[in-house]
Amino acid sequence: MVVQIMSGKLTFISGGVRSGKSAYAEKLLIKGAITAESRLVYIASGRAVDEEMKKRIEKHQLDRAEQAWTTIEQPANLYEALPFIQQNDFVLWDCLTTWLANELYTKQDGQFCIQLDGCMENKAKQMLETVDEIRKKSAHLVIVSNEVLDEFPSPYKETKKYSEWIGRLHQKLVALSDDAIEMDYGLPQYWKREGQVAVR
Repeated sequence: MVVQIMSGKLTFISGGVRSGKSAYAEKLLIKGAITAESRLVYIASGRAVDEEMKKRIEKHQLDRAEQAWTTIEQPANLYEALPFIQQNDFVLWDCLTTWLANELYTKQDGQFCIQLDGCMENKAKQMLETVDEIRKKSAHLVIVSNEVLDEFPSPYKETKKYSEWIGRLHQKLVALSDDAIEMDYGLPQYWKREGQVAVR
């Protein structure tokens, strides 16, 4: 049997809490994977650091239970997931904002990354390179992220830095993506479709 290698598609989906972004991302990938008879892969960046996060992780696991998802637990160092991605996989990375928080508070030389000059720049570069590598291997990569930039600016220095990084990374990933979607009330708003700006 000859396996056709597909060109990878990148979709970026953002939205507020409970906006339906993860459910929509899963539906997109399930439909494609069934048609292509390919594997579904879920890269999970969440850590059960408190009861609320534990419940959210359990809900996502239940939502995926009906389909045969291969789950890769990868709260940081996204590149470590690369060896587990196979050609023509349909991959969901959920989510960028959780990964960012994990990376900013990863210790390096006794200090958190957020406190070190150039640390997050290096991690962001490595992440974007990894996204490119996953895209080359997969049929479709969907990245989910939280939209937090509509909230009131925080007076706290570290929260400001976190928000700045979310904005920078969102812009870079949207620029790279084929489709860019913002979820509101379970409804998708396409800002970019097939590499073209959809709303002007």
